[in-house]
Amino acid sequence: MKRLVTITVGCVMLVSLSGFVFGAEAPHAGKTVTLVAFGDSTTAPRGALQVYADCLKSELPKKGIQAEIINAGVGGNTTAAAKARFEKDVLERHPDLVIIQFGINDSTVDVWKKPPAPEARVKKKQYAENLERFVDTLRKEGGNVILMTPNPMRWTPGLKGQYGKPPYRPDHTDGFNVTLSPYADCVRAVAKNKKVPLVDVYAAFQSYGKVKGQAVDDLLLDGMHPNGKGHRLVADLLTGAILKLHAAGTLLPRKAQRGDKGSE
Repeated sequence: MKRLVTITVGCVMLVSLSGFVFGAEAPHAGKTVTLVAFGDSTTAPRGALQVYADCLKSELPKKGIQAEIINAGVGGNTTAAAKARFEKDVLERHPDLVIIQFGINDSTVDVWKKPPAPEARVKKKQYAENLERFVDTLRKEGGNVILMTPNPMRWTPGLKGQYGKPPYRPDHTDGFNVTLSPYADCVRAVAKNKKVPLVDVYAAFQSYGKVKGQAVDDLLLDGMHPNGKGHRLVADLLTGAILKLHAAGTLLPRKAQRGDKGSE
């Protein structure tokens, strides 16, 4: 089930997370931009938990951005499955900005099956092509894109019991990311080649865990999905990326881009 939130704000000083002040007057103030969060269960609504789309609901108003936020995350989705709903869940919304985050399900090797699956659910080459297709189609439609790497995972007893076999390494702290890490690299490559903003969630979580007294587990609900603290970290990174687009004047309502008359 998709969650839709409307945000209405006035003009405020725009200050990026890195400390840059962009100015008091937001481009096309009073206009509403449509933002779609397109992903798997790490994006999807999760009960009372404030996922990153919910955090943006409370954060963007403080930055002077009026937006309609649509959570189009679906649990268990790979990029291959997401292609089938891309038209309805994303394109038909005519989004001004789409945040795309997939990878955990694509990279998963179902070693628990009998016989065990020999490879990832979606091969890395196909995964890259699917991401490129999303980006190219959205750009053709006049929308902005932010790509996000998947978050790293950590072993829990349950996950180790199900996936604790080669190619995974149940004896290693990072052993559940053996197949996932190359897919994070793939997202970085697609973002670089397509020249779209990248929010490197994988690297941010790993960096957090390297600080004394902290661990990646602190950011995870169940070894796989971000908890409230993890989603807050993702939302902060996204806010910075969105502010840069907004300040550059590229995050405009589609009607404004087309020169249509009338207000949103």
